[in-house]
Amino acid sequence: MKVHKGLDLQINIPNAVVTSGTFDGVHLGHQFVLNQVKERAKEINGESLVISYWPHPRLVIEPDCDLKLLNDLDEKLSLLNQFEIDHLWIIPFNRDFSMLSSQNFIQKYLIDTLSIKKLLIGYDHKFGKNREGSFEYLIANRDKYPFEIEEITRQTIDNLAFSSTLIRQHIMNGDIENANRLLGHPYKITGTVIKGLQNGRKLGYPTANIQIQFDHKLIPPHGVYAVKAKLSTQYVKYGMMNIGNRPTLHTGFSIEVHLFDFQQDIYGEEIEITIYKKLREEKQFDSLNLLTEQLKKDSNNTKVYFSEHENI
Repeated sequence: MKVHKGLDLQINIPNAVVTSGTFDGVHLGHQFVLNQVKERAKEINGESLVISYWPHPRLVIEPDCDLKLLNDLDEKLSLLNQFEIDHLWIIPFNRDFSMLSSQNFIQKYLIDTLSIKKLLIGYDHKFGKNREGSFEYLIANRDKYPFEIEEITRQTIDNLAFSSTLIRQHIMNGDIENANRLLGHPYKITGTVIKGLQNGRKLGYPTANIQIQFDHKLIPPHGVYAVKAKLSTQYVKYGMMNIGNRPTLHTGFSIEVHLFDFQQDIYGEEIEITIYKKLREEKQFDSLNLLTEQLKKDSNNTKVYFSEHENI
């Protein structure tokens, strides 16, 4: 996948078949669209192109909104790269771009810049100033356009439409398994390992404290989770992650992961946490001994979970 960034796209894409959207999460609905774009491009001996935007348009149009996202830009690029799209065009979304009408967007970028052959548009996708552009708008004006238009139908699991909003809600509720089912891949957070207070080490469960760089990343609610951790050195370890305020120790909010059978110093390394299941809520214990006993139970429960799900 060739990644292009900026408003000036200096490349000729033969017989371009295009779709656009934010693709937050790159969930199963998005994946269906991506595969359709690839198929349509293959049918006309063309190349597939995905247009996406960064930052997320809502963060520009509603700067005071509390929107949390499933992916930062690097995570989104990594997910999209798995689908072997020929081209990804990341358009910088700002106030000026948000004022561009749907007709001007079509003329300037889809026609003048790309000379596209086909546009695939999701059933609920809107674009242009005030989200005035839609499939209905395109069909009503199709005689103006030198390209074909195709709507991607609504995709569902158990009568629930795929949507980034629904997946975010599952994660905010701690329902990681259903979120992962709709994503089509496990939810991940990425950060840097930083020095903590080393209280976990004193309890026999040393942890890597994780600092998330992306302010708008959706962090699951407080609790203990079964996870895998991929380090910059490329190896993967099983572990349990705690998100919360550490009420027994009164040391404030942290995201920390205990990796099984792992003793190395990884301060400063990037770490990717893949989250599979919420094991329990955060809880305050009356003593450190009770906390240690619970950590042992959490460790055992995590290992049982992964032994029962060897295929993940």
